[in-house]
Amino acid sequence: MATIRDLVATLRRFDGVQAAAVLGRDGLLIDTDANEGVDSEQIAAHVPSILQFADELGTAAAAGPLQSAVLEHAEATVVLASMSADVVLLVLVRPDANLGALLYDIRRHRAGLASLV
Repeated sequence: MATIRDLVATLRRFDGVQAAAVLGRDGLLIDTDANEGVDSEQIAAHVPSILQFADELGTAAAAGPLQSAVLEHAEATVVLASMSADVVLLVLVRPDANLGALLYDIRRHRAGLASLV
């Protein structure tokens, strides 16, 4: 049976992925694998406030809770995907990565990924 560590390792094999992490909605890391120089703990610490405001936006728009978010920055893109009520997947990718394929796989395998947590 696959584990959270397997999930993180699989995501890291996508071309352009700089970091993959599974964390609690409180920002505490459960498992992570990142390139040297990427501070996963620092990144994860910002996730709870992002999720809070995204969920509030979803409520205000009658859209429901956040399923996934893509935050595009000049030097990287951050993908957040809710795996359960308490667990979030975070993937940091280079701007030149095939984001579409990554998002497709996360969406397609969401139920299977959620069963790992």
